[in-house]
Amino acid sequence: MSETDSPSAHLAVLQQVLDRMPPVAAMQIQVAGYADGALTLRAPLAANVNDKGNAFGGSLSSALTLSGWALVTLRLRLAGFDADVYVADSHVRYLAPVYQDLQALAQAADDADWDVFVATFAQRGKARIEVVARQPGEAGKPAAELSGRFVAFARR
Repeated sequence: MSETDSPSAHLAVLQQVLDRMPPVAAMQIQVAGYADGALTLRAPLAANVNDKGNAFGGSLSSALTLSGWALVTLRLRLAGFDADVYVADSHVRYLAPVYQDLQALAQAADDADWDVFVATFAQRGKARIEVVARQPGEAGKPAAELSGRFVAFARR
């Protein structure tokens, strides 16, 4: 694996893409890392606060969605593919107010299989996978959770 194939090099490219989107740049979202199959994004509460002093629901939803997008994009890039990735559908549950910085942690859903996803993409030039993203809350429980289906299409 060359230096440009390392996860950290791909994470830097993802950060550049995020920084070029004005709404995302305003949220100050940062790619925090990738480990054990999970990708983490962070954003300061101060840039994403609502009138009650906690995290704005739209910011939570955006951070969770973006973490899923970034995870799927990263996994395809690590497999050697360049793809356009979209969220096809998602459901967000807000479980508790968030009074700290946003931290969106995305991973494949329990019944999702990265190998099948990548093989399908390699064969058909498109594939979909279920992702779960969570904002940590108190006592190990999520404060917000997104379950979503992400689709990838080969770039032409």
